[in-house]
Amino acid sequence: MKKFRKVLDGLTTSSPGGTIGSPSCGSAAGTPTAAPTPKEIDVQETLVSENFQLCKTVRHGFPYQPTALAFDPVQKILAIGSRSGGVRILGRPGVDCYCQHESGAAVLQLQFLINEGALVTACADDTLHLWNLRQRRPAVLHSLKFNRERITFCHLPFQSKWLYVGTERGNTHIVNIESFILSGYVIMWNKAIELSTKTHPGPVVHLSDSPKDEGKLLIGFESGTIVQWDLRAKKADFRIYYDEAIHSVSWHHEGKQFMCSHSDGSLTLWNLRNTTRPFQVTFPHGKIQKDGRKESCKPILKVEYKTSRSSEPFVIFSGGLSYDKAGRRPTLTIMHGKAITVLEMDYPIVEFMVLCETPYNNEVQEPYAVVVLLEKDLIVVDLTQSNFPVFENPYPMDIHESPVTCTAYFADCPPDIIPILYSIGAKHKKTGYSQKEWPISGGTWTLGSHTYPEIIITGHADGSIKFWDASAITLQMLYKLKTSKVFEKPKPGEGRAAELVEEDPFAVQMVSWCPQSRIFCVVGISAHIILYRFSKYDANTQIVSLEVRLQCESEDVISPSENENNPCFSEQGSHSPQPHHQHPASPGNRTPEGIKDSIPCLKVKDRVVRVPPGYQSELVIQLLWVDGEPPQQITSLDINSAYGLLAFGNCNGVAVVDYLQKTILLCMSTLDLYGAADPYQRLTRSPRRNRQSTSGLTELTDNQQSIDMERSKSPTSDHVNGHCTSPTSQPCSAGKPRVPMGPEGPRLTRRGPGRPPFRKAQSAACMEISLPVSHTEESRENSFSRSRSSSVSSIDRDTKEAVTTLQFGESYGRKSDALPTPCLWVGTSLGVVLLIPMSIPTDQEERMEEPVTIGPSGAVLMLKGSVLRFAFLDLVGALIQSPYEVWRDLNAPEDPDRPRRRKLVHFSPSSSQDACGDGHLAVVCSERQAKVFLMPSQSCLFVHNITESSFVLRADVVSVCNSVCLACFCANGHVMTLSLPSLRPLMDVNYLPLTDMRIARTFCFTNGGQALYLSSPTEIQRITYSQEMCDNLQEMLGELFTPIETPEAQNRGFLKGFFGGNAHTFDREELFGEAAAGKASRSLAQHIPGQGGVEGMKVAASGAVGELARARIALDERGQRLGELEERTALMMTSAETFSKHAHELMLKCKDKKWYQF
Repeated sequence: MKKFRKVLDGLTTSSPGGTIGSPSCGSAAGTPTAAPTPKEIDVQETLVSENFQLCKTVRHGFPYQPTALAFDPVQKILAIGSRSGGVRILGRPGVDCYCQHESGAAVLQLQFLINEGALVTACADDTLHLWNLRQRRPAVLHSLKFNRERITFCHLPFQSKWLYVGTERGNTHIVNIESFILSGYVIMWNKAIELSTKTHPGPVVHLSDSPKDEGKLLIGFESGTIVQWDLRAKKADFRIYYDEAIHSVSWHHEGKQFMCSHSDGSLTLWNLRNTTRPFQVTFPHGKIQKDGRKESCKPILKVEYKTSRSSEPFVIFSGGLSYDKAGRRPTLTIMHGKAITVLEMDYPIVEFMVLCETPYNNEVQEPYAVVVLLEKDLIVVDLTQSNFPVFENPYPMDIHESPVTCTAYFADCPPDIIPILYSIGAKHKKTGYSQKEWPISGGTWTLGSHTYPEIIITGHADGSIKFWDASAITLQMLYKLKTSKVFEKPKPGEGRAAELVEEDPFAVQMVSWCPQSRIFCVVGISAHIILYRFSKYDANTQIVSLEVRLQCESEDVISPSENENNPCFSEQGSHSPQPHHQHPASPGNRTPEGIKDSIPCLKVKDRVVRVPPGYQSELVIQLLWVDGEPPQQITSLDINSAYGLLAFGNCNGVAVVDYLQKTILLCMSTLDLYGAADPYQRLTRSPRRNRQSTSGLTELTDNQQSIDMERSKSPTSDHVNGHCTSPTSQPCSAGKPRVPMGPEGPRLTRRGPGRPPFRKAQSAACMEISLPVSHTEESRENSFSRSRSSSVSSIDRDTKEAVTTLQFGESYGRKSDALPTPCLWVGTSLGVVLLIPMSIPTDQEERMEEPVTIGPSGAVLMLKGSVLRFAFLDLVGALIQSPYEVWRDLNAPEDPDRPRRRKLVHFSPSSSQDACGDGHLAVVCSERQAKVFLMPSQSCLFVHNITESSFVLRADVVSVCNSVCLACFCANGHVMTLSLPSLRPLMDVNYLPLTDMRIARTFCFTNGGQALYLSSPTEIQRITYSQEMCDNLQEMLGELFTPIETPEAQNRGFLKGFFGGNAHTFDREELFGEAAAGKASRSLAQHIPGQGGVEGMKVAASGAVGELARARIALDERGQRLGELEERTALMMTSAETFSKHAHELMLKCKDKKWYQF
């Protein structure tokens, strides 16, 4: 524990500019300012670097770009491989594991070692990997890299330790699974086919052993050649030459027939008695045309032929539709007897697999379900019911139902909020699912002791909001809210929305949620804000709409009698929906020249609407067009339920709305907020001119080509932290003088300086970011580590000063204040902090009738870089929460005995600090540095320059280990934590070496040492930076492998065993072992030993604690293995004793008998 005694300065100074921003603040970590006064502060900091360690915890969502599928029928776990080299292993809910190949090569095929707790992956870099699943974090045990051949297909027979590997050259190699060494036994393509054949048969597309005889291997080549190879005799039993390319092969369980699917949409059934021609050829979807010819059909990519005791066999295949049916969706066809059922899918089918009761391929299969892996979904079909319903998926596979555009993460929520949201959301669940239990039920998972209520909120491109229960490292959908229901649907070709936004006019940019008061605020891409209240009752409501003209210029002249000094103020207490220098806001309001003016982008429903229980819209705020220019996107938002106020800002200024009285209290440009305290002493801005629009763009672009490139970009791909960077949204100066335009004027204006990037929402932009513009999307997305544009640091940016963060709280608006009052802290993109004190009536009746008075105080603080985050600490270093209103249901029936009154909870900085004196600490973090100020003196106590070469993307003050710290995520991929209030570096880990835009937009920290980001368009990755959680992670994760007895094979009977071949006498070791087959060529494949340890430690912070944690986990695993070994040894001893006892009894019984008595 360290004690910091820092002397505070500036208590007697009066100059607002001299207190901060001066070099006396220092630049080193924790550097205090000078100490001219004797006042002292004692803060005992408990956090040390050993409290922090970074590691991944769990990944949620659908695997992005899936490529392969496998299922263990005994363990009942499913594996999905992806194009980026990831493997997701799923079992019962809670059992969800993510593994990643270091190479990042696409996964071509997956093969479980059934009931062995292991998985083989074949990757596109021609490497085989063996994964150990008997630990909670699977790890690679062995790898085998093929040097001269490309892997195309793998097959591992049940209970075999020899893996067959087919290659692009047509050869078949055999790998020992235990040692991962190549056998000398090779089936060369020229030996498999007849010598008289002149053409190469193509790559191997299928390998399988005959159900009738394991010593016979069926090899399918792409060209249509099929060979059954006798492994013992090392020769072909038969060869089939078919004139259509083969895609897949499936055996009948008796081993007398097999079925092939072909590129012409046909299925062929072959009988081993006569292999000269197919026993049956069918075109399931090919109809005979009028001229007698069959329709040409698409290839059948896969077929499975499964038998059932109680009914006809199932033939299930994907593809095969006729080409002339354009627009048909991808299909899975189920042929059961004479009935053909075609299931249409929403996305292309990547792979499917039939789940059967038995793992043995020579028994009646008894299929009960089909797992269908689509490009963007996972579906399981119930085969036991005639209508083939789907199972309800228990995994959160629909995060990407509409592209995620923003995220928010709340740990330690009020415990009652999750059950309430679940009960409301459960009423809107889909029906028609199979009543049977989800068939992928393997593994074990228990609710750990380190759990607390957590909620993740995702905003989407279609305007929907999803609330997820993220407690105990699981994810379950609670409630879905559609913000688009607030607005009228834009008519095709009409409109403001159609003209502005080609797609996704309702896309969510940011959310603000108060779990205690249950007030929820949504910011949309069309410069709109929706405020929701929560109710357990349905209601008829009329949505109130406010329209704000947030484009304030010094040329916006208003008559002297109306707020002369504050031209953008509305009248205090006025119920007018706009500041009074508005124009009538009719939908078609245009100037005589045809320029749009004073109209919003969307039309709010103006009728009474019936709203269901849950979140109900109460107020919509929209920014207006001004002089033919659309409104700039909103870059910051804060709401406070105790004050009843909502504040938002963009690159033109800030506005404050009283949502209780439905009035606009403040609407002011950023420059006007300064008054005489402008640190840059800027001159009055001049109106923009059309001819300057191009020159304004060149500040942040390399050349004119970049401008043209940007016009076709995604809208929000250039926004993160509060600077304008997209050439389509660059100058943030407000409004234009009204001048007539020529024919080219409006067109230039739409894509010019004032044009916000209203196009397809693919991002999670809540604010904007300024990056050097490059020529390609890829280089742009990875350009974070480069230095910022020089134009960003010039004083010439005054027209681009955006409001980047806002925070309500009890503070001191002026140095002379003796008591804290409600204040709004405003941070801008120039690193300026402004304080706006407010006077709010305390009585409930007065609050609803008396106006709230608000006005800038002139207090200005300065930092380097755009301001990102505010937080307030008391003088003992504890976090001061924002005041809030306790939730009350406004739609609940009136109780005359208990009238509904507002119940406010305040956390005043002086309430618990009598011994420490008055005042509080303000933590301010910008892109470059963090500072701690003492209020009300505004003295800078500590400064830390976080980064010089990069910039901070996200910063949050969070609670960890019963204390608080500042957590930062930088554009160069570093995650760091700083102590408070001294700003000592506690952790700095280079977590993501290449940060892309998606991660930058969605990364967020929360309490308890947790964070999340969108690792792909369909997946959420959660991480922890707490050493305590890393230590407890093992017990929180599910077990993939559970010891299960392998089901016994059915008794084949004497006659079947006698006449059905000699499958049980086949010894693969004798054939493929080194003694018989010799060694394989060393140059053919290279064995790479795996790490075998616990994955996930790579990103762990180095140090003694990390090493101890690794050693402890290794010891735990070793102890677990030793325990299992001890149990197995005890079972073997018991079995041996039993056998000995029976043998002795048999010997005593038989010793006196003659031979003829047996």
